[in-house]
Amino acid sequence: MWVAPCSIGHLKGNEFKLCKVCSVQFGQKGIPYINTYDGRTIRYPDPLIKANDTIKLDLDTKKITDFIKFDVGNVVMVMDATGHEFATRLGNVFTLGKGSKPWVSLPKSKGIKLTIIEEARKRQVALAATA
Repeated sequence: MWVAPCSIGHLKGNEFKLCKVCSVQFGQKGIPYINTYDGRTIRYPDPLIKANDTIKLDLDTKKITDFIKFDVGNVVMVMDATGHEFATRLGNVFTLGKGSKPWVSLPKSKGIKLTIIEEARKRQVALAATA
């Protein structure tokens, strides 16, 4: 399972959006609906979708095209591209793909934010290489 912080916006091509499910509830007359982290309310979801799952929402039709269960079998210790392992709260975790295959592409730095010192060292190395 690929995980990242919840600050995911619209993805490439604006064809779909990944949304984390915050809650599953029943409205008037027993109509089921889900609430997503970005404030959307979607009626009549798949009955297998539960809180903390990720849905793939088609932006044209506003329909759920697929979903990923937030299961123990999918979750691993979070490790970034530089090899640092870390733990975080459940609210900060967002599923980006099934198994080892991501549904979206990550930015050039693979979502890694360097510290100020690391950025300065990287610039110095690049400067020394061009000189």
